Amino acid sequence: MNFLSSHLLTLILFFPVLAALVILFLPKDEVKAIRWTALVASLVPFGLSVLLWMRFDSSASGFQFVEQYPWYEAIHSTLHVGVDGLSLTMVLLTTLLTPLAILASFSIRERVKAYMILFLLLETGMLGVFLALDLLIFFVFWEIGLVPMYFLINQWGSEKGERVLWGKVKMQARNYASLKFMIYTMAGSLGLLLAIQMLGVLFQTYDLPSLYLKWNALEGTVMGLPVATVKAIAFWAFVVAFAVKVPVWPFHTWLPDAHTEAPTAGSMILAGVLLKLGAYGFLRLVLPLYPAEAQRFAGALAFLAVMAIVFGAFASYGQTDFKRLVAYSSVNHMGIVLLGIAAAAKVGLNNPDVALNLSKNIALNGAVLQMFNHGLSAAGMFFLVGVIYERTHTRNLNDFGGLFPLVPIYGGILLFTSMASLGLPGLNGFVSEFLVVRGAWPILTVYTAIAMLGLLFTGAYILKSIKQVLHGPLNEHWAHGEHRLTEINVREIVVMAPLMVLMLMIGIWPAWILDVINKAVMMLF
Repeated sequence: MNFLSSHLLTLILFFPVLAALVILFLPKDEVKAIRWTALVASLVPFGLSVLLWMRFDSSASGFQFVEQYPWYEAIHSTLHVGVDGLSLTMVLLTTLLTPLAILASFSIRERVKAYMILFLLLETGMLGVFLALDLLIFFVFWEIGLVPMYFLINQWGSEKGERVLWGKVKMQARNYASLKFMIYTMAGSLGLLLAIQMLGVLFQTYDLPSLYLKWNALEGTVMGLPVATVKAIAFWAFVVAFAVKVPVWPFHTWLPDAHTEAPTAGSMILAGVLLKLGAYGFLRLVLPLYPAEAQRFAGALAFLAVMAIVFGAFASYGQTDFKRLVAYSSVNHMGIVLLGIAAAAKVGLNNPDVALNLSKNIALNGAVLQMFNHGLSAAGMFFLVGVIYERTHTRNLNDFGGLFPLVPIYGGILLFTSMASLGLPGLNGFVSEFLVVRGAWPILTVYTAIAMLGLLFTGAYILKSIKQVLHGPLNEHWAHGEHRLTEINVREIVVMAPLMVLMLMIGIWPAWILDVINKAVMMLF
């Protein structure tokens, strides 16, 4: 028990790698054993995360369960991990969605061994970002997560469709989507790497708690330039990297392609967790390291957030591909997260106005909770799109119609999940969106008012998709013969059940998660 207590975070972080090594030595023909080994192994980090949640002291400040091990002593970098309310929430989300995504992947029949190994390695990459308290380690895990997702899209993505690259080269749509995903995210990360290296050279450490103090106290000149100029350049290097990952308009164009071509479980994790890495970067690094620059450029961040909310909703409404509609909805919902972050940045440090500080904290609470809530609803929506695609082999909304009598259980689950995504009071989406709007309104009134247009069209595109899939005249093609649509099965209901329970639980009683989030939010500034 003492070993478990003192090494809890590293066990959560590296257990998926250990499981991947075990699967590596299983015969590739033993598909059933590979699937169940991956599923059971993925439940271990989830169980440890629940234990971590139960032991976490939400009344204490700072990082808890801190572990530090030598890694690269020559450049003063260590494997330094720890959690606060912000990272703990994201760790719980990651370890919950991973086993559900693996269970959703039981329908994968080709190269199952490689698929499961990549999925487990992807989990470690994502967890490393949330747990890292060393800036270089943060970047290492940030990049590690790209590789498994690239191959998941490239090898197990949709086989239909072709795209033209640079006006000449024809390639499979999944190859195009995976390449675009890799190019965008790596290009955004180049500036981040340079800025991180600069901080490491300046202070001879990558330790995040130390950098919070030293970087903010820096005065004079750096490399012959005024500190303010250097900080502004570094600020935008961080912002662009995280904006691409969120993704924020106009850096969002990789997302619909990646989502549309990825396998169902890949889309679940991409929307549920990978997009949160960018928002987490804003909260963990941009706001604490660059409070003055964040306040100075808060208007620009708010503008990008509002464009993501409005254009994401409009683009989603215009889609006829069910999966692409849900993909654009992620741009819309993650814009709400950035709006909350921009509101907090605008208030800044040491603001004497008590009311504005309260609004700032409310907006940040809403932003973090929206990250968690979107992870649940987006993963659920992508899975439900995958369920109907597996049976019909089409995602065209015009090919459906009136399916509720054929699949009433699926229809009920789709309605419930859609309403959570829409923000229906009583479900999780309403709580986080309300908090962001309430917090941002006194700080960024005009931007928040414009953002309401996006929320209006959120309802429009959700209701459009429900209408075209479940309501209206029945498409007789799916009612008879070999094309008859079959009901959602037990395995698929098991995937959705935990997500639905949490959507309802947060909607009715959000205090259990907000108490943990709020303390971390209070410490961010």
